[in-house]
Amino acid sequence: MNTLFGRKLIVCVLLGLYPVLGSATVPGQSCPAESGISVQVLGSGGPIADDARASSGYLVWRNGKARLLVDLGGGAILRFAQSGASFADLDAILLSHLHADHSAGLPALLKSGYFAHRTRSLPVVGPAAGGNTKVHFPSLDEYMKSLLQTGSGAYQYLGDYLSEEGGMPPLKLTTVANKLGDKTSVVTEGGQAGLSVQAMVVSHGPVPTLAYRIEVDDKVVVFAGDQDGRTDAFVDFARDANLLVLHMPIHEAAGAAARALHAPPSKLGEVADAAEAKSVLLSHFMARSLADLPGNVALVKSRFAGVVEVAEDLDCFSLD
Repeated sequence: MNTLFGRKLIVCVLLGLYPVLGSATVPGQSCPAESGISVQVLGSGGPIADDARASSGYLVWRNGKARLLVDLGGGAILRFAQSGASFADLDAILLSHLHADHSAGLPALLKSGYFAHRTRSLPVVGPAAGGNTKVHFPSLDEYMKSLLQTGSGAYQYLGDYLSEEGGMPPLKLTTVANKLGDKTSVVTEGGQAGLSVQAMVVSHGPVPTLAYRIEVDDKVVVFAGDQDGRTDAFVDFARDANLLVLHMPIHEAAGAAARALHAPPSKLGEVADAAEAKSVLLSHFMARSLADLPGNVALVKSRFAGVVEVAEDLDCFSLD
C-alpha cells in the first residue's frame, strides 16, 4: 500500500469519513430556473487529458428542462448527470463533428437512456462524410450504424435505437450535407413552439463540421463549433446572438497546422465584433491556451467590446 494514501485511508476510517473517498471533485449543479433560457457547459476542455475538464458538451435549458444537447465528448456524460438533466426531456442532440472530444460520450448516453423511460423519438443531427487523402470522416448516418447496427455495430446491443420496432425510442438521424457556408433548418422532436435550430457547415480543416444557431422564444444562442474563422457566411449566421459560444483551444502564436483547424484569440474577437454579438462565451480550452488564459482573453476583448465569459464545467449562463 502506498504509505501516504495508507495514512489518509486509516485517518478517514477512524474519523468515519471513508465514504467521501473517491467522490466527485465537481459537485452537481442544476442550471435552470423554472422559466427562461439558459446555457450550461458540460465540458469546457479539449481532447487531451491535461486540462482537468471534460471534453466539449453543452445543454440549452428552457423553462426548467434540458431541451438541446450540443456535443458530448469524453467525461461530459458525468457532467450531464451532475446537471440534473433528463434524457427523456431532450428535443434533439446536435453534433458539431465526429472528433472524439465532441462525440465519444454518445454511446454511453444512449445506454443510460435505456433507464430514462423515454417514449418519443429523438432527433440526432450531424455532418456529412468528408476528409482528405489521409483521413476519412463518416457521415452521421454511417457513424451511428457503425455504433448501433444489429449484426455489425460496436454496440449492437443498443440496436433498438435504429429500429422503429425496437424497445427504445428510435433515433431520427439528420445528416447535414450542404456546402461550406450554407445553412439548413433542423427539425426537433415535437416541433416545439418558439424553438428553431439552424445548422451551417463551417471550416475546420478537413473535418466536416457544423455550427448551430438556436432561436428559442426571443433569445438566440450560437455554437460556433471548432472552426478556423474563415467561413465568411458565419458572421451573418451568428448575427445579434445573445450568447455566442466560441472555442479557444489555441493561443495567438500557434503555428500553421493549429491555425488550419482553429481560429486564434484575436480572430475570435473579430468574428464576435462583426457579428454584433451581445456576449461571448469562450470554451473548449487546451493546456496550450490555458497557459496564459488572461492574455488570450485580453486579445479577444481587444477586438470585441461586449461581455466575454470564460467557461468552466457546469457553469450556467442565463439569457434573460
